[in-house]
Amino acid sequence: MSEDADLVRNEVLPFIGSLVSLLLAALLLDAMLHLADAVWIGRYLGIPGVALILASSRYSLRKRKLITSGQPTELLRQHENYAWAGSVLVLVHAGVHFNAWLAWIATAAMMINVISGLTGKFLLARSLKRVGAARRAMKERGASEAEIAEALHWDSLTVNAIKQWRVIHIPITLGFAGLALAHIIAVFLFLNLARSARA
Repeated sequence: MSEDADLVRNEVLPFIGSLVSLLLAALLLDAMLHLADAVWIGRYLGIPGVALILASSRYSLRKRKLITSGQPTELLRQHENYAWAGSVLVLVHAGVHFNAWLAWIATAAMMINVISGLTGKFLLARSLKRVGAARRAMKERGASEAEIAEALHWDSLTVNAIKQWRVIHIPITLGFAGLALAHIIAVFLFLNLARSARA
């Protein structure tokens, strides 16, 4: 099998599959709420959705040594699963009352954040796998560590550069957090205004 076909099968298709499964899960949950005549529940799914997304940040806190509990590999798995589930709930929530620009922008920022996270995950995995395979092949041919380091110098620099994708992912995450917070504050402000108008 060619390297291009291998790339499509092992990286591109799982990446697209992750995004499609996210959207399909949101559509399925939304359809179930409609069938059960419980669309109103979607209005409140933003709360557990945001809570799951916040819970997913334990991995980032552990990685930066801001917390010491938890195994990094388990926290990474939780980060991916919680962020995915939280995003599904937020998408269903957004579909129920998508009537303001701030909500649209916050949801778009969340989707950009999901896409940047998946891109980093798949690019980094691909790069590490490629450099690891090249290293093993050179060792099997009897190359010394110095020869391997010299031959893979540029590949190693590329992997290190890809590891820096977090420099992009983190500001996008913070942007989404700020927009989500602004949306939440706006909801409470409008609720209070509506209550005051009725009183």
